[in-house]
Amino acid sequence: MNRTKVDEEEYWNSSKFKAFTFDDEDDELSQLKESKRAVNSLRDFVDDDDDDDLERVSWTGEPVGRRTRLGSFQSLSDALTDTPAKSYAPELGRPKGEFRDYSNDWSPSDTVRRLRKGKVCSLERFRSLQDKLLLLEEAVSMHDGNVITAVLIFLKRTLSKEVLFRELEVRQVALRHLIHFLKEIGDQKLLLDLFRFLDRTEELALSHYREHLSIQDPEKRKEFLKTCIGLPFSVEDAAHIQDHYTLLERQIIIEANDRHLESAGQTEIFRKHPRKASILNMPLVTTLFYSCFYHYTEPEGTFSSPVNLKKTFKIPDKQYVLTALAARAKLRAWHDVDALFTTKNWLGYTKKRAPIGFHRVVEILYKNNAPVQILQEYVNLVEDVDTKLNLATKFKCHDVVIDTCRDLKDRQQLLAYRSKVDKGSAEEEKIDAILSSTQIRWKN
Repeated sequence: MNRTKVDEEEYWNSSKFKAFTFDDEDDELSQLKESKRAVNSLRDFVDDDDDDDLERVSWTGEPVGRRTRLGSFQSLSDALTDTPAKSYAPELGRPKGEFRDYSNDWSPSDTVRRLRKGKVCSLERFRSLQDKLLLLEEAVSMHDGNVITAVLIFLKRTLSKEVLFRELEVRQVALRHLIHFLKEIGDQKLLLDLFRFLDRTEELALSHYREHLSIQDPEKRKEFLKTCIGLPFSVEDAAHIQDHYTLLERQIIIEANDRHLESAGQTEIFRKHPRKASILNMPLVTTLFYSCFYHYTEPEGTFSSPVNLKKTFKIPDKQYVLTALAARAKLRAWHDVDALFTTKNWLGYTKKRAPIGFHRVVEILYKNNAPVQILQEYVNLVEDVDTKLNLATKFKCHDVVIDTCRDLKDRQQLLAYRSKVDKGSAEEEKIDAILSSTQIRWKN
């Protein structure tokens, strides 16, 4: 049994594949851009939906390019045949004379209706090209993706590819179903032949690019990606292909070096925090997180340097800061966190600046169990007073709440907060001293 037959049998008898539907959209482009997308989220470190434009990541070691399990066509498979790899005739495997096959009396319309209902029928009686095309047109008119695909499999088996391509070129609905089916069963050869026939060069390039998913060896995958550079992609997609190649090239170098360092046992970061998985084939943002976690202090000239990755792949400041913060906070490297937000002006004065907003910084620090003194410092940097009070109350930054209420001259809110601190605590004493002060003109 050849490869195509095996694929078709698996298509009908497993739950791995689904038929094309009229609502489907091509997901090629999203897969093409995998080197710049994170497969995981930063929810382990930040739970904020304000900036949907940011890619998010956690170092879980989950690889890129996994396939999802799809729907099933078991019922239609049963309707076509008991042994789909051999024939769609219902009488296969049955003793002669067990029943009379009335399918020779069925018109294309009758046959399609029976297929749609999941009933047993044979397509073998449609022998002429005209009859086969009438059958296909009836299937398309029913708007049933399963039936259209069933008829296309029959045509694929009984027509030469040249005739099949020629007829489908003027039948766009059926053509889309065939393309979808060929992608599902992984018949890359026929798919490439079809795109060449249709002169759809960009789709031909995309289809060629997809073949990298089946290459497990990193060096071979890298060399294959190199052959994709220069293919007729759009300008944007061509840039993503180049980035994907460059990223994998970097990952191979970093992986070899880090595996050696880890096995030698001489590097403290690898002893304290053993790697969970290989960096190979990880998305760009996951690679950046890994680099910020294991190689944060390395000079820019090294491939594993976070700053080098940022410049090479033009990572935006917000994305870089968010990822670096998550990595350094995870390690409780508070000095690095402080340096990440400290800037100097031309006079030498320093100030704190956060392109992601200090409210997000506070959330990430809290989720990584930052000491209350550090939390209070960054809560105080939140400009919006209501947001500051909410965060300080939520994370029990008592001094921030007390000082803010005092500055707002809000006696009632300060009294209400007094009930939330421990009896006899330093915070209660501080509140009492402020409430008894004659220097403050309360607004309420």
